[in-house]
Amino acid sequence: MTADIMDLLFDPAFLATLAAAIFAFATIVTIGLPFAERDGLGQRLKNVAERREELRAKHHAALNAKRGSLRVEAVGSVKVMKGIVDRFDLARLVQSEGSKEKLAMAGYRGPTPVSVFMFFRFVMPFVVFVLALIYVFLLSHLTYSTITKVGIAIAAALVGYYLPDVFVSNAISRRRQSIMRAFPDALDLMLICVESGMSIEPAFTKVAAEIGQQSPELAEELALTTAELSYLPERRIAFENLAARCGHNGVKAVATALNQAEKYGTPLGQALRVAAQENRELRMSEAEKKAASLPAKLTVPMIIFFLPCLFAVIMGPALMKISHTMH
Repeated sequence: MTADIMDLLFDPAFLATLAAAIFAFATIVTIGLPFAERDGLGQRLKNVAERREELRAKHHAALNAKRGSLRVEAVGSVKVMKGIVDRFDLARLVQSEGSKEKLAMAGYRGPTPVSVFMFFRFVMPFVVFVLALIYVFLLSHLTYSTITKVGIAIAAALVGYYLPDVFVSNAISRRRQSIMRAFPDALDLMLICVESGMSIEPAFTKVAAEIGQQSPELAEELALTTAELSYLPERRIAFENLAARCGHNGVKAVATALNQAEKYGTPLGQALRVAAQENRELRMSEAEKKAASLPAKLTVPMIIFFLPCLFAVIMGPALMKISHTMH
């Protein structure tokens, strides 16, 4: 049997057949391997796309769960207000330039807050006018003439027209203050994430999760920016929207640094380190400014509440001794 195998191995016809089979197998592998690799690449790209959609859905769910989500559903009285605004086309009458941007800076996004704002801007002058008439004619004891009292009510109605703007301005101020206090810490966290190898989207997501306890407003803005980075045609627009919504000079500087890093490939870590230092100094300067303004603010309360007590303590024993001597 061994001799047969040896004879077979040295048989020219068998060797030719074996070589042809090896060459045929190698040809099949060479031709089919690129197709197999292409299929694997397509599967990997499909997995990446599915993961991206999963992250996008997660970001949207997180944004909707937070206070002041992207879109507030019109329910109950809000639906009635929206219906009145749409029916009488109040937006064309009372909407001013930049109303949507101001509402977005205050944390109210979507068409529903805009409709509510337009409704109150239209209704508040009439409400304040009626309340002012009731006060000047029935509740107060003013001795003015009727025309003067009506003029006071009209002036109050003009004030009522701007009451919604005052409310939105106060909301913007409170939101900006919360963002300003937490932004330097958020930049430090972002710097750690970037220098550890994270890209900007996971860094924003991580910082938003960590900074939420200190400033829900800043966490909301970062999460919204992460969502915008995933579907906007240009990443630059997402960073510019972040700066516009926050309205803070520190955020604008960081948005500019991120845009430059995206466009020119500049080191992002160094830019974030400088921005974090500048924002810490800005926060410290704001604290020093408030501390420097305290003496002027405390002057009137000290005159009203402190000096009378001080005079009573100082002059009380002397007055008591004089009274005792005279009696």
